[in-house]
Amino acid sequence: METPGRRERKKAATRQALADAALNLFLARGYDQVSIRDIAEAADVSTTTLFKHFSGKEALVFDESQDREERLVAAVRERAEGQGIVEALRAYVLATWLPLTTHPQYAEFTALVTSTPALQEYGERMWTRHAAALGTAIAEETGADSDDIACHALARFVLDIPALTRGRPDPREDVERIFGLLERGWR
Repeated sequence: METPGRRERKKAATRQALADAALNLFLARGYDQVSIRDIAEAADVSTTTLFKHFSGKEALVFDESQDREERLVAAVRERAEGQGIVEALRAYVLATWLPLTTHPQYAEFTALVTSTPALQEYGERMWTRHAAALGTAIAEETGADSDDIACHALARFVLDIPALTRGRPDPREDVERIFGLLERGWR
């Protein structure tokens, strides 16, 4: 794997500084009380630079959206030989979703998103895009038609796991139960 060059590292650092500044300001003041200019100033960049990295305020909150979609699709396409799709998605969710639930700002972040209609709408559009990409990848991997309803339903079910397990006492157990249902069906 090639190490990113200085320019790419600098871009990534600026992007992260912007996302961190935005989240800290949103959590401190509330989403609607923070302007793009406030975020740019907190990250010590111009608003033009901010817009080179993010399309708007909502994108700053969901700053890893594109990477997450790519990793989700890669979990299906690059799974180990002999590993089933549901098994690969289980491993992905356990490796990526569960660690987020223990992050110190997780509860605040969740409250911010659920209390802000613009963020709820943006999040829903983002998950719909992710579900479409994942459903298509599942269809391609199984040889099904690209619009196969079962492939797209599986993608939706997997992407609903964070919402279904949020705030529950044992998210790991819940994730395992949901994947058991996906593998074996309702009994």
